[in-house]
Amino acid sequence: METTPEIKKIELEEDTLKDLDTTRKWSMFIAILGFIAVGLMLLIGLIAGVFLSLFKTQNVHLGAGESILIFGILLVFGVIYFFPILFLYRFSKHAGYAVKTLDKEQMRKAFRYLRKYYVFIGILTIVVLVIYVIALIASGASLALLKDLGTGI
Repeated sequence: METTPEIKKIELEEDTLKDLDTTRKWSMFIAILGFIAVGLMLLIGLIAGVFLSLFKTQNVHLGAGESILIFGILLVFGVIYFFPILFLYRFSKHAGYAVKTLDKEQMRKAFRYLRKYYVFIGILTIVVLVIYVIALIASGASLALLKDLGTGI
């Protein structure tokens, strides 16, 4: 004998919808500032790269052109930063529409983008922490090596 699974529903009261709308407004503000920051990051990387190549006073090379290296690093950081900002923007857009029209599908999309935002930020945090641990281990190992080099008289 099969039983059908019970569908659980949550009803949102007017105060909760107002709180969600306020959250949506602030997330839209943060998303817009994030898009501006990504654009400025790319622009500054491009300008810095051009100025380094034009006004180079010494004949020192870092392997690749300094301008390409700086722009490439800022481009990577810009791309990494772009996706959580995009998820936050989409959450805000769909949540606003859902609050105004009481559309369940838009609310589902909004929360899906909010989940994507937090998953991305969580994974990024783990990656950064692992890089910090590796850097600490590498710096400790190199300090130990330098200490041994100084006592060899």
